[in-house]
Amino acid sequence: MTDLWLRRFHPADDAPARLVCLPHAGGAAPFFHPVSKALAPAVDVLAVQYPGRQDRMGEPALRTIEELADGVTQALLAWLDLPVVLFGHSMGATLAYEVGLRLESRGTPPEAVVISGRRAPSRQVNEKVHLRDDDGLVSEIEGLEGTDPKVLRDPELRELFLPALRADYTAIETYRPSPGPLTAPIHAHTGDADPHAPVEDVQAWSSHTRGDFTLTTYPGGHFYLINHVPAITDALLKLTTSGV
Repeated sequence: MTDLWLRRFHPADDAPARLVCLPHAGGAAPFFHPVSKALAPAVDVLAVQYPGRQDRMGEPALRTIEELADGVTQALLAWLDLPVVLFGHSMGATLAYEVGLRLESRGTPPEAVVISGRRAPSRQVNEKVHLRDDDGLVSEIEGLEGTDPKVLRDPELRELFLPALRADYTAIETYRPSPGPLTAPIHAHTGDADPHAPVEDVQAWSSHTRGDFTLTTYPGGHFYLINHVPAITDALLKLTTSGV
């Protein structure tokens, strides 16, 4: 694959549908490698790689959800030969919603949008983590318990990942939703103890679709899905291969 935006870890050329996975703030495509491995070859999985990290380290990280959503949408245009389900965690959930709106406006709607660990756009709060100093930004990430502490404590590694992380937080904390709602159904998943995505704020995604809405909760916090990979992949498999 030559497109910088997409990674296809386990190509499934004969799959009936395609799942597009969008990472959290500071995240990268390999976060979804376990999901891709579990779903292949029944589902063709594409994982999004944002600019400014890993093999895209030489590119400037984008600082708005609009730019990120436009880039992902453009990259997906060559992959719409199969039914597409969008799946995003945290910041990736917001991006999945925005990409879904863009695809619908082009007349190529997704089959469904799967939201994980993110409050609805109508439940935005005024957060300013992106304005903190480096230690303050790292402290926020430590509290989410989704990043290896060794990475956070290593000065050289911090210097590498902090610019992209700050750009992502800038994007999500300055986000203003595009006009909606989606026509596609929204299926939401979240941890029942996530301080950044309270269950009632995730339930509010129901007002952002004209289609069906479901909400599934799991024990855990913001990165609940790390401990519930089998349940998540089972839900994605059923959704993606059932004709939605």
